[in-house]
Formats: sequence, C-alpha cells, structure tokens
Amino acid sequence: MTIEKNALPEQPDLAPTTADANAPHDWQNTAPELSVVVPVKNEAENIEPLVTEIVAALRGQVPFEIIYVDDGSTDETTTIIRDVRQRVEELHLICHEKSCGQSIAVLTGVKHARGKLIVTLDGDGQNDPADIPQLLERYKAEGQDAQVLIAGWRANRHDTAMKRIQSRIANKVRGGLLKDQTPDTGCGIKLFRRVDFLAFPRFNHMHRFLPALMLRDGGRVFSVAVNHRPRLRGQSNYSMMNRLWVGIVDIMGVMWLQARAKTPVVKSKE
Repeated sequence: MTIEKNALPEQPDLAPTTADANAPHDWQNTAPELSVVVPVKNEAENIEPLVTEIVAALRGQVPFEIIYVDDGSTDETTTIIRDVRQRVEELHLICHEKSCGQSIAVLTGVKHARGKLIVTLDGDGQNDPADIPQLLERYKAEGQDAQVLIAGWRANRHDTAMKRIQSRIANKVRGGLLKDQTPDTGCGIKLFRRVDFLAFPRFNHMHRFLPALMLRDGGRVFSVAVNHRPRLRGQSNYSMMNRLWVGIVDIMGVMWLQARAKTPVVKSKE
C-alpha cells in the first residue's frame, strides 16, 4: 500500500480559494473537520468529474480533505488521480497493492483520515456530493459529538429494474432480521464519526451494515433522502451473485454480533 501527498494547485478551476493558494497543503499537520473517503477500483472515467463536484460542494463551507483509496485498479485510475491531485490541494491518494474489496478500502481511508467526521461516497458518480452539506447539517443538529450515523436514502433510484428489485428484496430481508432502522443501507453516501467507525468489528462487506453496527454500539441512525444518478461512465464491479449470497452469510454474522453485544451505560465520570 502506498500513500501519496498532494502537490501544489495549478489550474484556476480547481485551485484553492484561500489567500495562500500557492502554499503547499500540510497533509501531516493540518486537521480538517471532514474527510471524504472514496473507495475506487477501475473508475478512471469518473475520477475528475466526481472530485470537481466534491470540491464545489465543500470548498468554503467546511475544512475538508478527500481521500481516494485505489483498491488495486488495473486501468488508468491511479494515473488520473495523480494528475487531478496536482490541481486539488485537498486530494490525497492511497493505493492498495492488490484488491481487498470495498469495505477494506473504506477502512484504509478512515484509518488514514484526519477529520473527526467521515463521509463515504461511491466512486461511480451515482452519489451526489451536493448532498454532503445536508448530511453534515443533520448530524450537527444532534449535537457536537453525537454518536450518530446519517445514512443516505435513494428514494428515487436511477438503476436498472433488476437492481432495484434486488435492492428492495435485500433491504426488506436485512431490515427484518437486523432491525437496523434504515430503508437503504446500500447507499454509499454516509456520515459518521471516525472514532465510532474504528470501534466497529471489522469484516469484509461491513460497509453494508454500518447502521446495524452503530445501533449495536449504542448509537443512533437517521436516514436522509438524497439524490441518486444513473451511472454515466464505466461498469459496475458488483453482480447479483456477490450481492445476494455473500449478503445472506454476512447478515447471519451481524445477527451473531448483535446477540453478543453489551453496551454499558456510564453512570459517572470523574
């Protein structure tokens, strides 16, 4: 795995708006409030459009960083991220030597994030970065350091009929068994505290069960309707088989974790 720091901004369309725009961004010492973690594999065509949208949604609104985790891409994904990174001071790149899966890529990004709050986005462009401010606002309405997960809800999905049917069935089965209070756990846009995520049990495909894991640890979960867009470029890395059969096994595992959980209530702290 390699971690790469950003370079100086060069192009005005994506250049920083601060007065010190030509100074190098300090990856090690400057702590942003928000870290946007984007796991990708073979998403070369979607890199620059999505980064541009993230910057447009957040720059001037909140101190942030963008962490792309390239999970073993075999196309030009890494090359394009490096090119865009020359113009976007908030952008950082972490590369897995080989593909480890989306959940592990998210974990890598969160572990290296410096923001107290994390937002995850799918790298295919179907999540709309313009929704991040409303998730952040909803989180802050719960308090300064709330143990809360804000989950995006694709109320109006732009997917194939088959994918919508699969998702509807999966959400009903999962929700019925896990009682996770979430209509759409498959939506990639979510906001939560870094410290809460790192306290969760770690397993492959855990990114689909974050609401259940948050509730298991005594936190709260809220869903916010978000924009969902059709995939315009590239191809999905997921099929019906790896969504359905792996999901059934994982649900059984999360149910076991729920049954074994103990959440203490702190009486006092002196």
